[in-house]
Amino acid sequence: MAKTAMIRARTNEDVKTGAEDILKRLGLTMSDAVNLFLNQVRLHKGLPFEVRIPNKTTLRTFKKTDKGKELNEYKSVDEFIKKMAV
Repeated sequence: MAKTAMIRARTNEDVKTGAEDILKRLGLTMSDAVNLFLNQVRLHKGLPFEVRIPNKTTLRTFKKTDKGKELNEYKSVDEFIKKMAV
C-alpha cells in the first residue's frame, strides 16, 4: 500500500463550507477533492485550468455583462450567424 502524506492548507471559512457542501452532494470528501486536483496537476503537468489576469477590455465587458448592458438576443442560430457574419 502506498504511503500517505499530510497536506495542510488555510482558506476562508465560507469557501471551505461551500466547497464541502458541494463535495458532499457529489459523494466526495475534501481529501478526495484535493487528491483529484493533485492528480490532474500531474496529468496536465500544471494547473488543470487556465489562470490569467483579464485585460482592460475583457474586464469592461464583464462589468457590462454583469449589469445586463449591451447584451444581444437572437431568436435562432441562423439569425445569430447572419448578425455575426460567420
